[in-house]
Amino acid sequence: MTQLRRRGFLGVGAAALAGAAVPATALAAATPASTGAVTLRWWGNNGWEIRLPGGRTVLIDPWLTRFKTGTYTPAGADPATPLSVDTALIDHYVDSGELRADHILVTHGHYDHLTDIPYLAKKTGATVLGTETHLNLLSALGAPEDQFGLAAGGEYLDFGDYTIRVLRSLHSESGTRATVPFPGTRPGLGEAKLPKPTVIRDLVEGGTLAYQVSGGGVSVLDFGGSNYVESELAGLRPDVVMVPAGGGKIHDYVSRLLRVTGQPRYVLPPHWDDFDYPLSEPARDWGGLGALRTAVAQASPSSRFVVLDHLNTLTP
Repeated sequence: MTQLRRRGFLGVGAAALAGAAVPATALAAATPASTGAVTLRWWGNNGWEIRLPGGRTVLIDPWLTRFKTGTYTPAGADPATPLSVDTALIDHYVDSGELRADHILVTHGHYDHLTDIPYLAKKTGATVLGTETHLNLLSALGAPEDQFGLAAGGEYLDFGDYTIRVLRSLHSESGTRATVPFPGTRPGLGEAKLPKPTVIRDLVEGGTLAYQVSGGGVSVLDFGGSNYVESELAGLRPDVVMVPAGGGKIHDYVSRLLRVTGQPRYVLPPHWDDFDYPLSEPARDWGGLGALRTAVAQASPSSRFVVLDHLNTLTP
């Protein structure tokens, strides 16, 4: 069986040090949420919770289950790894009021971004935005179709207290041929439902989107993979940019991104933790965090590089 390694998945160079623990001093302390301020909470991987004044909440790529894949082991992840959803864990966070959502934004269709969304959508009633492929996969996994919002990139949506700007983007590339893992699309939204995905290779990329969420005087720009379309970002001046670790195959990855976005006040790294370990444990660096920190310091010394641990928050 072909194996998938996360370093390749994110386009990281072979010199990255896998499995290194992050010193406690490198992690930002938890910040209490405030109803009068925007707060950003990291749910591991590319999972973000953006709470806005008035209690409105946007989730990006929430994946709480984190079933074991062995992705960061020398053997890599087996594409036939079964998909699973820890409904009890999700119930715990949602039923306690600790996790809620008005919108759920999908950056792309891979297993570590999409798998929990159908159950979360049912629990929260949130509107789910994604491409035709993302929505087809979600439908096949049992997500409520009346909560879908189709996006292709270019949309600028106004919800009163906040706006969501949808941007065309790119997934990370890997290997000597710079390919995207689990590529492909699943078109035909509203036609015959796809067979239910059962293993991680069934969840294809399906196009990649980036999102800028603005509200409460703060704008936040998120990418689901370590790549982007530079022309899509021209003129944007976000306060916070989530820059995924990786990007080894992307020319001048960090400096181009921070230059085109105007050297943002904050840079927050997602996608640096080994998700074989649960959210209840401290995040473990798979090897990309140090290189990203160095690249940000060189490209934008005025930007504050903030590393959050699992479930911690930042009030920018």
